[in-house]
Amino acid sequence: MLAVLVGLLSSSLLIATANPAQAAYAQIEGSGSTWSQGIVAQWISDVDANGIKITYNGAGSSQGRKDFAQNVTDFGITEIPYQGKDEFGAVDTAGDREFAYMPIVAGGTAFTYQVKVGGKLVKDLRLSGDTIAKIFTNKITNWNDPAISADNNGRKLPSLTIVPVVRADGSGTTAQFTAWLDQQFPSIWQPYFGRTGLTSYYPKKSGTKTISAAGSDQVMNTISSSQGNGTIGYVEYSYPVNKKYPVVKLLNKAGYFVEPTQYNVAVALTTAKINTDTTSQAYLTSILDGVYTSTDPRAYPLSSYSYMLLPTGAKDQRMTTAKRQTLTDFMFYSLCQGQSKAGPYGYSPLPLNLVQAGFDQLKKLSTADPAVDFTDRDVTKCNNPTFVAGDLSKNKLAEIAPQPPACDKQGAGPCGTETGTAPTTPAAAAGKPTAAAGGAPVAAAPGGDAPAAAVDPGTGEVASTDTTTAAAADTSIAVPTELVSGRAGDTKVFGALAVAELLAIILAPGVGAVYFKRRQRRRQGAAA
Repeated sequence: MLAVLVGLLSSSLLIATANPAQAAYAQIEGSGSTWSQGIVAQWISDVDANGIKITYNGAGSSQGRKDFAQNVTDFGITEIPYQGKDEFGAVDTAGDREFAYMPIVAGGTAFTYQVKVGGKLVKDLRLSGDTIAKIFTNKITNWNDPAISADNNGRKLPSLTIVPVVRADGSGTTAQFTAWLDQQFPSIWQPYFGRTGLTSYYPKKSGTKTISAAGSDQVMNTISSSQGNGTIGYVEYSYPVNKKYPVVKLLNKAGYFVEPTQYNVAVALTTAKINTDTTSQAYLTSILDGVYTSTDPRAYPLSSYSYMLLPTGAKDQRMTTAKRQTLTDFMFYSLCQGQSKAGPYGYSPLPLNLVQAGFDQLKKLSTADPAVDFTDRDVTKCNNPTFVAGDLSKNKLAEIAPQPPACDKQGAGPCGTETGTAPTTPAAAAGKPTAAAGGAPVAAAPGGDAPAAAVDPGTGEVASTDTTTAAAADTSIAVPTELVSGRAGDTKVFGALAVAELLAIILAPGVGAVYFKRRQRRRQGAAA
């Protein structure tokens, strides 16, 4: 059956591209964030068959903002807005170039590591924010430190030098991490940094074991290398997901150790404050203080958004009608159907209110140039697992997010003790979860309430849940979205997604494909 579907797909693609509307498009260029580069690269690949050609250079958020301001690129991607001045006193603004911020995806900044015991990789490592802050300011320098053992409820790690891996380039990931340090652990961070505030360039002190790497991919490669034993670094969750590498379970304000799954990120970002002043240049940017301090047991504290710098000026020197159309259609797909891929790739999809606001920002391209086609845009028909029909403020993903297992509560567990010295304290024994089907522990609600759902002890992912995607009554047929993060069994996830997408293309084309075909027919009719 799969062979038949592939054959039908090939025929469908030939028909769809027999008369491509390539004249309507022009190649566009962007640069910036490596934090969001994984999902951006996938979206670029997805739209390529429709004649939409995009090149993207993951040079770091700082470089992305500079390139955009200097008219080197058509768009930029960054995790933080323009700061006015950077850490070195240089101008950090868009200058005279008109633009708008547009959220494109959510996610969590994760701490991935390599620590081996007897040649076996330690998993299920838990750390508090205080411990993380001391590791990255060189106050904790060995994996056998009592603070690390305490975070893991008595579990002991070997005597091994800690090697922090930080970004060498100007990085939005660094900015997000240091903003959290500055807000939550000022007495640790500020003496090390020498002043208050965030930085995009992590300060590496001479004489320490800290090493630098350019780009998230190089941080990840450094940690996962054969010489990486003892390392720990910060990257967007997608990087360890793709490498199948463990990440730290980070202690939240509710007293639970959690991973940055799409569920936990969605829960945390319900407390983000979004600038809703449409007259402000900072419209749609976020304040994350409430995210850091969320008391929901499921919330991952280092959750945030990535933004596109969208060129909105009618006289923008780089933009043409064809380039604006390329950017419009690319981001229409990315904000709509593309969000359904966020979870499996290690990100979290945007909620409906931000997708709608993103559509409003995107429309500014057709305002700048009325020749840009912006018809057939209905946000309620997007296949997005966060959507709740008729309610812009709700987030389905956050509503169905599982509670953390009892063994991940501070003072209990930890959930897995396959490496290191297992704790033998009464508290640890009390925190041991009961087995569910397949050997996964049962997730208990805070306070010892009835179990909620089976959760994988190594990944924090729910083993089974309702994956129904809410949609408006008048929506077109959409592909069901598998609500998993890809940490466990991601081969099956991608296989299921591939089959679902084949069926969707052949039997019930998604909104994006329908839009592209309609616009192609209109342009062919106009040419005739």
